[in-house]
Amino acid sequence: MKRLIHIFDSLSLAGGWFSGLMICLGLVLVVVEIFTRSLFDSTLYVAEEYAGYLMCGLTFCALAYTLREKGHIRMTFLQKVVKGRPRLMLDLICFAVGFVFSAGLTYNTSLFFWDSVITRSQSMQISETYLAIPQFAMPLGAMLLTLQFINEFLKTTLVLRHDTENLNIIAESDDLGR
Repeated sequence: MKRLIHIFDSLSLAGGWFSGLMICLGLVLVVVEIFTRSLFDSTLYVAEEYAGYLMCGLTFCALAYTLREKGHIRMTFLQKVVKGRPRLMLDLICFAVGFVFSAGLTYNTSLFFWDSVITRSQSMQISETYLAIPQFAMPLGAMLLTLQFINEFLKTTLVLRHDTENLNIIAESDDLGR
């Protein structure tokens, strides 16, 4: 089980790095567009479209990493009242609900992606981008999120068993923030 946890953590970290790469690519694209407009009174024509694709991709690919790092916004009023073992049981329920939601999200985004593959959809912009390429980040990121919910469930189960040796478990603070 610990090996699986390490694998899922590594996948979430890879999603975070991929998301960071997309942020950098988007920044470069926007800066090049600004210079092209300012210096040459021209445009790249695809900057706005591709920046949108990158924004969608980085959002989805960062979901699992954000969950791993306890960075998602959470409603913690129950968790502030419940302490100890009951809180861990509450966390297990929350992770199970999150898993069901993210599994549904993965399924639906996969259908959306697959529809673009089958119909060979292209964007209506000047680039006529094959839409399955940017849409691939949605089911990928949703799948990573689903795996990370499983991962968090497994980690919490090991905490309940007091078997956390060699695991990187990020504890949540009672203060604001993580």
